[in-house]
Amino acid sequence: MQPLTIAIGTYGVTKPLKDGEARPGRVALDFKSVEPITAAMRRMVRGLEFDICEMAFTTYLCAKALGKPITAIPVFVTRNFHHWAAFYNVKSGIRTPKDLEGRRVAVNRGYTVTTGLWVRGILQSEYGVDLGKITWVPTDVEHVSEYKSPSNVDLSCIGKTMADLLLTGNCAAAIGDVRLDSSDIKPLIPDAREAGFAYFRKTGIYPINHGIVVKDSVLGAEPGVARELFEAFGAAKAIYLDRLKSAKDLTPADENALALGRVVGGDAFPFGVAANRKAIDAIVRFAVEQRVIPKPFAPEELFAVI
Repeated sequence: MQPLTIAIGTYGVTKPLKDGEARPGRVALDFKSVEPITAAMRRMVRGLEFDICEMAFTTYLCAKALGKPITAIPVFVTRNFHHWAAFYNVKSGIRTPKDLEGRRVAVNRGYTVTTGLWVRGILQSEYGVDLGKITWVPTDVEHVSEYKSPSNVDLSCIGKTMADLLLTGNCAAAIGDVRLDSSDIKPLIPDAREAGFAYFRKTGIYPINHGIVVKDSVLGAEPGVARELFEAFGAAKAIYLDRLKSAKDLTPADENALALGRVVGGDAFPFGVAANRKAIDAIVRFAVEQRVIPKPFAPEELFAVI
């Protein structure tokens, strides 16, 4: 078998695979460096440029719904709670999530970005926000170019920055990684970290963010590839979790993984469908409700390894 090209980010859970400590059985991997990794996702859904690629899960759902010949394996290399990712301008008069109704809310990058989908789903399900009464304002085009956004998505501000939209008053609030040194911009959800943990304790939902997809042509030619990749990522994760247990030379990302693990039951990166069923069901439901995909997928339709 020829080496398979693969584009993934370097995280604690993937580094042992990239360094060669963990290896697929028969599969040789040709790692391609792409920075930022979101650029690889766009290249994958538009041109199938890699055999294997890291992909934001909502991008995957959108691509799958539009017939892109890729299939995921149930490996999730980044995840977190997203309550932190909602911000508002204090001059807007917003005080609670319900105050977003009737307003313009910026979305970092595209409407289908996974963080945006999770935040909107949380605002709707936990805070009673009517998402249809908000105008969503993306700052970039979608990864999946064929996607057509709902009528309450305003595409006129593509190319502008979150700072432009928030500080000029164009948008009253924003979703995404807002890094503005301004006293006018505040988190919408107080004590967001604990709010995320409380969400898990209430619902059992531990949000998934980035997964791994494989070209259908590769899966068709080598049916065992999906299982070998799943096991190799599992071996890399085991190496990383062992390192975390040593508690030596921990990075902030390592500390975050430990904190997440303590909340969700020990493993901050559970793989497989069964261990992630609530999160998978939730993200698919949110994607349908927010008109990212037209109808639900069953796990058997989404994953090559169940």
